[in-house]
Amino acid sequence: QVQLVESGGGLVQAGGSLTLSCAASGPTFSSYAMAWFRQAPGKERKFVAAINWSGGSTYFADSVKGRSTISRDNAKNTVYLQINNLKPEDTADYYCAADSRVGYYTDEYDYWGQGTQVTVSS
Repeated sequence: QVQLVESGGGLVQAGGSLTLSCAASGPTFSSYAMAWFRQAPGKERKFVAAINWSGGSTYFADSVKGRSTISRDNAKNTVYLQINNLKPEDTADYYCAADSRVGYYTDEYDYWGQGTQVTVSS
């Protein structure tokens, strides 16, 4: 079992950048695929980005493709999400998730963090 804690959210102006971190507990972090999802007020939680266990493969939603990076440091049990050129529509609670393989839907992940809020002002 793995426990996840997100950090790095906050208030950012449009056009700015933000790096979110997700720290995982447990000795098996490197065996998990990791993902970021986001949930805007009143909306469903949606896939943002994912990375496989080794970091060799990454996946992005169209909404952030080309302006986002997902990476992981297995020695630090941490996964990162950087989003550049932030837009007001990026405003959401961002959640870290883990499971044995990469997926694009919330029901494909067994482990979730509590979320970190990102607000992008115009």
